[in-house]
Amino acid sequence: MSNETQFIEGLIVKAPHENAPEYVKAKLSIKREELIAWLQSKDGEWINADIKVSQGGKYYAAVDDWKPNQGGGSGGSRGGAPQRERPAPATSSGDDFADDDLPFISSRGEF
Repeated sequence: MSNETQFIEGLIVKAPHENAPEYVKAKLSIKREELIAWLQSKDGEWINADIKVSQGGKYYAAVDDWKPNQGGGSGGSRGGAPQRERPAPATSSGDDFADDDLPFISSRGEF
């Protein structure tokens, strides 16, 4: 991973308008020809980016070039295809099933 910020040419990020609803987090503008040329200069199927705010308060998009360690590692899900958020499991006040019903817990209650 590089320590130098790599900006995405042709992608302009701005703070939301002051009257924008709370759920609007940023505004994107695309210079189509500039962005297409930048994308064509890159390898790989995916380019991940982070929307950041500079110390001066200016919004920008930076390439997230994090790569998992080769040969295994922590098994994190960063990089590659975007991941969908999984809904939180439903909680119940009662014990609806026994631990033996869960395939990832041994009969002694261990993982």
